[in-house]
Amino acid sequence: MDKLKIVGNSKNDDTITRTVRMSGSTYDKISHIAEKNKISFNAVVNQILEYGLNNIEHN
Repeated sequence: MDKLKIVGNSKNDDTITRTVRMSGSTYDKISHIAEKNKISFNAVVNQILEYGLNNIEHN
């Protein structure tokens, strides 16, 4: 499987606001990626989710 490449922010008007819980270590990792790439935390989360959904194995 190819590695995820984080890209800059992209605007999407088709959004839904939800609250999610995650571990502190996951939050720290995502925050670090966002800071390193100078993009929003939310943009990183959305890219990770899209990548996961596009590469999930279906039973």
